Amino acid sequence: MEKRSISLKIEGVEAAVVHHKYRNCLMKTLLVSFRGEKRRVLSTLNGYRRVKFVANVYVPPALSDFSMKHYQTFRRGLLRSLKVSSREISFLSTGADMDNLAVCEKFFQEFGVCCFATAGTGNALRAGVDAANYVERNGRFEYVPCTINMIILSNVPLTAGAMARAIITATEAKSAALQDLDVRSASSPDCQATGTGTDNIIIVSGRDSGTPISWTGGHTKMGELIGVCARLAVLEALRKQEGRLLKKPAGA
Repeated sequence: MEKRSISLKIEGVEAAVVHHKYRNCLMKTLLVSFRGEKRRVLSTLNGYRRVKFVANVYVPPALSDFSMKHYQTFRRGLLRSLKVSSREISFLSTGADMDNLAVCEKFFQEFGVCCFATAGTGNALRAGVDAANYVERNGRFEYVPCTINMIILSNVPLTAGAMARAIITATEAKSAALQDLDVRSASSPDCQATGTGTDNIIIVSGRDSGTPISWTGGHTKMGELIGVCARLAVLEALRKQEGRLLKKPAGA
């Protein structure tokens, strides 16, 4: 498999965009591995687990319909192509090209955070305002090609509560990025979008050594790092994927 390594300052973590084949289609997967250990992760897609890898998978248009209608078959075949066991990985999938991946790392004293983001806004919506168009029955949906995915790594241990709270902090930061770019709801153009309705996040705790951080809200330094990384990574991902640029100075 061809791969493009990503240099990180966070210790104990390796990351690369891996090119591999599945059903004769070129797949591009961000694969993040933890050296010689499993990490606690909290995913909005498959919950709380302890794994050796996290990933974000680009699903090309030729596979989009198959991946939605035959998800379990797709999942098994995908993991075989990556040579990774389902017990060892938590992953997300997206229609955003992994060539447009954004990476942001921030540090304060001994604390560090890294955010990997891919983003597309073709199905942007405003939560609490827009009507839904999809109903899940028997685990199936129609394919939606655009989404905002984030994988957020901490270099220090987080409690389960802090991991859950980090999802709120990162989501607020993502919505701030959409506001900064004036992204509009696809179905309610008069309203600013808050997300796409298919967005997902994985939070990765640091090694289980030392006293864990118990709060990741925006008034804490760890929360600040999470929020800043998430917002900047989403801004960069949307610049790469859709050519979106800030229309006003950050924080204005």
